[in-house]
Amino acid sequence: MHNDTQRCVRAVQSKDSRFDGWFFTAVLTTRIYCRASCPVVPPKPQNMRFYPTAAAAQQAGFRACKRCRPDASPGSPQWNERADVVARAMRLIADGVVDRDGVPGLSARLGYSTRQLERLLRAELGAGPLALARAQRAQSARILIETSALSMSDVALASGFASIRSFNDTVREVFALSPTELRKRAKQTTSSGTLSLRLPFRAPLCPDNLFGHLAATAVPGVEEWRDGAYRRTMRLPHGHGIVALRPMPDHIACQLTLTDLRDLSIAISRCRWMLDLDADPIAVDAQLSEDPVLKPLVAKAPGRRVPRTVDGAEFAVRAVLGQQVSTAAARTHAGRLVAAHGEPIEDPAGGLTHLFPTPEALAEVNPESLALPRSRRTTLLTLIGSLHEIDLGVGSDWERTRAQLAELPGFGPWTVESIAMRALGDPDAFIPSDLGIRVAAEALGLPSTPAALTAHASAWRPWRAYAVQYLWATGDHPINLLPQ
Repeated sequence: MHNDTQRCVRAVQSKDSRFDGWFFTAVLTTRIYCRASCPVVPPKPQNMRFYPTAAAAQQAGFRACKRCRPDASPGSPQWNERADVVARAMRLIADGVVDRDGVPGLSARLGYSTRQLERLLRAELGAGPLALARAQRAQSARILIETSALSMSDVALASGFASIRSFNDTVREVFALSPTELRKRAKQTTSSGTLSLRLPFRAPLCPDNLFGHLAATAVPGVEEWRDGAYRRTMRLPHGHGIVALRPMPDHIACQLTLTDLRDLSIAISRCRWMLDLDADPIAVDAQLSEDPVLKPLVAKAPGRRVPRTVDGAEFAVRAVLGQQVSTAAARTHAGRLVAAHGEPIEDPAGGLTHLFPTPEALAEVNPESLALPRSRRTTLLTLIGSLHEIDLGVGSDWERTRAQLAELPGFGPWTVESIAMRALGDPDAFIPSDLGIRVAAEALGLPSTPAALTAHASAWRPWRAYAVQYLWATGDHPINLLPQ
């Protein structure tokens, strides 16, 4: 996108918010960079330069605009649409891998040498992994400066900076303000352990199936719908957190309670991933609307997202528990597993009681304690024993993970594609054998057999996972309704 100069210029001149996060506009005369929808008078085209990431603009010596806050724009949708090494690297950097394991750790996860990875990222993004991680640390620092009453030394530590000096230098360089000046400009701060944030998204967004699905499938103790918000526990690298997410007209209101503030950027990234907030609904809906059967469904409720998960291993276990049973039964099975093997936590603001069990805790499950058919017990226990070998994280190789899952006993296309859709985040995952999809297809006059429906759905690629959301919406099921 950033290489198409004329298209970028048109987007800036029309202040088109659809392109926020797709590219960043640097202005040569002011040495600042903005999002496409910046409210200031657009600069002359000859003074514009375009970059694919905020990190690349910062590397080139530009600082963030104080009006449009480009560092807080939605992420580029292409990092969640692609399965190549650059996209996988971007997802892993957002999940904090560089901060935890360094560039060598990121390279090892991707199967490349450090030099190869550096070259690939610089060639496409204009910045290496360290610069990309630094830009993320700067954004985390800004959030803590503006929304908390933490001391600046605590903010620096929580944001992942190695020293106060590097923290001060980075904040001044990126935002053209000192940390103290940023805090003075903030409207409010809080001294409590809860951070209140706004998660932006590209409009339109249909919250019904997104929050309806999460609430209807919520595992007791781990997830709940309370006071108009979806709440859940999260296991994070330095501790655990509780998040409350509430749909608003132009953003998602997010309240985070963390045991360690170093997990802030990772928690935000996982919430955005779970709600599919970096999607490009205009592109998705435009293609799906080319099918005359889907067109009225899209027109009725545009902007449907794919509800995902904050933990791939957790969802894989839940997918097996949900094989050939109702949603209510799947919740019951998962709730029993959580109560017996999950880690207890305290939730003064609600009814959450546990973190979902780790693979290590699940390895201690007594098969006889599982109220499941023998074949499904075997499937679940085999999966649990394989979780350390199968990459179910955001940076996974989608096809390789699919192949590994398909080799496990009891893993058919429905289970594999459900995991690909909601854990791996493949936008083209498709489950034609799902009963709800087959019923919807038959009611709409689409082919109802899996093979025939798959052939028809080839025109929906690469957005078949979104087509699934529209097909599910034709049924009378609580996953399609925003809870009250």
